[in-house]
Amino acid sequence: MELLERLKILNNHLVTKNYTKVIEGCKKILKNNPNIPYALNLCGLALQGNKDILASITYFQKAIDIEPNNVAAINNLANSFKAMTRLDAAEELYLKALKINPNYVHALNNYGNLKQQLGDHKASVSLYLKALNFNPNQINILLSLASVYQESGNFEKSKDVAKKIIKIDSKNTSSHKLISGMLNYKEDKEHLKEMEELFEEKNLNNEQLTDLSFALGKAYEDLEDYDKSFKFLEKGNKLKKKKTTYQINKDTKLFNSIIKTFQDLDLNDFKKVSNNHKIIFICGMPRSGTTLIEQIIASHKDVNGGGELVYLQNAINQNFIENFKLDKQRIIEQATSENDVIEKLYFNLLKHHNFSLPAVTDKAPQNFRWIGFMKIFFPTCKVIHCNRNSKDNCLSLYKNNFASKDMDWTYDQKDIADYYNLYSDLMNFWNEKIPDFIYDANYEKIVKDKEVEIKKLIDFCDLKWDPACLNHHKNNKTKISTVSVVQARKPIYNSSLNSNLKFSKNLKTLFDNLKS
Repeated sequence: MELLERLKILNNHLVTKNYTKVIEGCKKILKNNPNIPYALNLCGLALQGNKDILASITYFQKAIDIEPNNVAAINNLANSFKAMTRLDAAEELYLKALKINPNYVHALNNYGNLKQQLGDHKASVSLYLKALNFNPNQINILLSLASVYQESGNFEKSKDVAKKIIKIDSKNTSSHKLISGMLNYKEDKEHLKEMEELFEEKNLNNEQLTDLSFALGKAYEDLEDYDKSFKFLEKGNKLKKKKTTYQINKDTKLFNSIIKTFQDLDLNDFKKVSNNHKIIFICGMPRSGTTLIEQIIASHKDVNGGGELVYLQNAINQNFIENFKLDKQRIIEQATSENDVIEKLYFNLLKHHNFSLPAVTDKAPQNFRWIGFMKIFFPTCKVIHCNRNSKDNCLSLYKNNFASKDMDWTYDQKDIADYYNLYSDLMNFWNEKIPDFIYDANYEKIVKDKEVEIKKLIDFCDLKWDPACLNHHKNNKTKISTVSVVQARKPIYNSSLNSNLKFSKNLKTLFDNLKS
């Protein structure tokens, strides 16, 4: 078979995500012909698809060494660096690719993704629009544009772009899902009808059915048809669960290791000097009100809203965890080092956001696991733990289709209950270990007595009172890229209190397994 034909077949395998075949095929070709940039690039893309990011870098770099102006390889190498949070290197490469070819759509889109990740909405919109000049119907770029409009609170523009995508491809369920989060179906039944008709089509794949199931579940909840809503939510969760390999025993092992590691450490022994930025960590169970709390605090004139930053979790995963266990000796070594890896990595990445204000919020909910690290490595930080009615919290998890694999425990009632119990035990441990370090922000209290509770929250953060914190829904400083994007830009409302009662008969497994 001719080399060109072999490469064409391997490219088809890449499109169908058969990454192992691509890697094996490319390596066979490269064994006899080691200097073919196309094969090197193809192999790098397959390795990226297999999450072997380090190996992909080697192949992209070799392609560039052979062909220095290969914009595809430069762009793909930038993507690998972005995946490793080597943001300086990624940005430099995107700019290099665009210098060689200012109209290279893939680099425009990916650089836009990076700017969106960093909360620079203006720059990301500009890059997406420039890319769309060359192909106005490029669906993946239109989706990115719709999502950045949604993140920045421009819901009408977001809906318009999503509707344009549906006109191009009526089966683009990602757009239907996006729209569903921004609509109240009591006021707009036309989109519900579109989704119902699409749901009945026979040739949808599981991903499309999952998107529609969660979107229809939300629509019927708006219409107060809770039985029908649950029917769709249950289908969506079952489909999503089939895709995961989640096992609770891995999290059990990790949570037990956290408690065992920190229980006999005196966290006040480590007198580290902190960076100039005041960091306000906002954590708790996902869907516990963390986005609302960040919106409130980031409305303050002296606070930048950081959104869900992955930097602390990445630093801990890379340096202190192996096989779901913490390395206690390594923690002690780094805690007594003047140049510890956590603070260095964290603040090096933070600088990419160009935060100009004295304080920054970091709202990654599952950072509740790392409160001991916060006490050691960020001793002057503020830690706010968000909590709400456990049944309402768990229902809210079950109702949502999350993008992150870190949320794979949310698609099964028993898994949700078990994870919640692990979280509850760990928070009890932290509160006993370092009680004055953590502020408990209770969602129900804030809803019932907004001004009093918000003033207490701002006081805990050592900030002077700013009335803007009472109007958090007017705050556009914060990037909201979570499923809370719409709710967090509304005034505080009480309609979600005791929402579990509407679904209690369907969630017996979940609620019966929650610790009281």
